[in-house]
Amino acid sequence: MVSATRKIRTSGERYDPGGGGLNVARVLHRLGVPVEAIYLSGGPTGALLDQLLDAAGLPRRAIPIHDHTRMSLAVYERSTGHEYRFVPEGPLVAEEEWRALLGACFASPAEWVIASGSLPRGVPDDFFARLAAPLVALDRKLVLDTSGAALKAAFAAGGIHLAKPSVGEFESLLDRKLTSHGEVAEAAEALVKAGKAGMIAVTMGEQGGVLAWEGGVVTHPGVHAVARSTTGAGDSFLAAMVDGLLRGEDPPQAFRRGIAAGTAAVLTPGTDLCQPEEIERVLKNLP
Repeated sequence: MVSATRKIRTSGERYDPGGGGLNVARVLHRLGVPVEAIYLSGGPTGALLDQLLDAAGLPRRAIPIHDHTRMSLAVYERSTGHEYRFVPEGPLVAEEEWRALLGACFASPAEWVIASGSLPRGVPDDFFARLAAPLVALDRKLVLDTSGAALKAAFAAGGIHLAKPSVGEFESLLDRKLTSHGEVAEAAEALVKAGKAGMIAVTMGEQGGVLAWEGGVVTHPGVHAVARSTTGAGDSFLAAMVDGLLRGEDPPQAFRRGIAAGTAAVLTPGTDLCQPEEIERVLKNLP
């Protein structure tokens, strides 16, 4: 039981490399997709992150920063089944550091660039927007999962191949509430037709999600499951959907694969994310 001022003993501690982009990279790596993680790393916590990625066998390119890499904490309380997530403010990134990160993304030979997570302090709101146009000019694909001002700036610029906002992030983008799958679908389809993104997959937790692409719109009612942890569910969704597209699946089938991975992730405790065999099991049983 969590109580104020009392010393609370814990057990089952584990350390995992995390954050939006690294979670996506971890799942893609498990799925056998060649991937390179490009990320900011600084201080003792940055060194620990580097070690964890090496232990996971994930190819990586760290961009050094002066400040310390953020370390977040997820706590599962056994007596209630509640999960508590503590996320510090994070590092302050200098201009030369975020510009080096942009340069590393452009220098990468990867056809697909997946940009995921919130922007650290010091990084301009149009950081992801600055990625889009040069990548499109090189016939490369930008996949984006972010929120707030960074998401608005990216949509204003256009050039996104696949965007994956949560329904709350999508409502913030539109500055209005969406009360049904139909309203989400209508709004997403309008943005696709306006050329803001080639595909928009809006995740809605246990209520499933909505996909809009140039071929139309599909919705999924979701899967009711007893969640052991919600950490990384959206990242798992995105990784599996990209994996499906890389396999040559059409957008609706890749979207279903993403739904299966997000469901598999919430069935996994802590920060361990989903496993390939669990994705396939859930996929076979999706409505």
